[in-house]
Amino acid sequence: MNRLATFAVLPLCWISSTCAAPPSAPPDALGGYQATKPDWALQATPFLWAASLRGSISPFQRGSTVDVDKSFSEVLDKLNLGGFLDLRARYDRVVFSGNLMYVDTTGGHASGPLSAFQIPGFGVTIPPGSHIDGKMDSTQFMATLLGGYRVMDNPDFTFDLLGGIRFWHVANEITATVTHPLIGHRTASYSEDFSWFDPLVGARIFVPLNGAFSLQSEADIGGAGIGSDYTWSVLASINYTFTGNLSASVGYKALKVDYDHHGHVYDTLLSGPAIGITWRF
Repeated sequence: MNRLATFAVLPLCWISSTCAAPPSAPPDALGGYQATKPDWALQATPFLWAASLRGSISPFQRGSTVDVDKSFSEVLDKLNLGGFLDLRARYDRVVFSGNLMYVDTTGGHASGPLSAFQIPGFGVTIPPGSHIDGKMDSTQFMATLLGGYRVMDNPDFTFDLLGGIRFWHVANEITATVTHPLIGHRTASYSEDFSWFDPLVGARIFVPLNGAFSLQSEADIGGAGIGSDYTWSVLASINYTFTGNLSASVGYKALKVDYDHHGHVYDTLLSGPAIGITWRF
């Protein structure tokens, strides 16, 4: 299976896609109007997020901070495995949602003469003019868990207030071979990982349109220095319902996080279009 197929089947960078049933079947729609007695409504949405990546990253405590600006095609080219999944539930006016992202990438091999610097794991400073061959593997996992209450619930418009947490885990491993007359030929690997939690507040709106179409928008903000300095995400999607149990959505999502603690820097913006398929049960 090629990388694009893996990327699509195990749907990557931080879209949550919720699709609603048309007004004629409101009990099945997590985003829509609840006209009958309360009951549980559940749905799962694997999705493809064609996200570009921009920002500044320092993968190691003793490493330099580097600027990153990669298009979706560049991110995809380095992808080993990526997965995105959105889960939602509702009982009466109480709503829950979870969003998962897993990305495993490998940096391309780089070689050439380098200035003096320190690579963790070598135990020596690399002399100026050294020649290096190496790669870096990076794994990112993000989970957002939200709960809230539907403060407005009518056939033409719903509005949810949300609160929860976002968890990040970033792991990096560098493997490099350095050659120089002063140190000879050396190969070493080194890895580090770091994690943090961010508190969040947010809101979600849902608007049914004509027929099987609907619109949805969601936003959250948090961090406040508890984990990251700040984080936010926004999404907007247009949804189409095929049956009471199956729908699709197309939209746009952006996810920002600014984390800078203990020598680790992860200040990035993931943004791009997204498509998803929703199953209700």
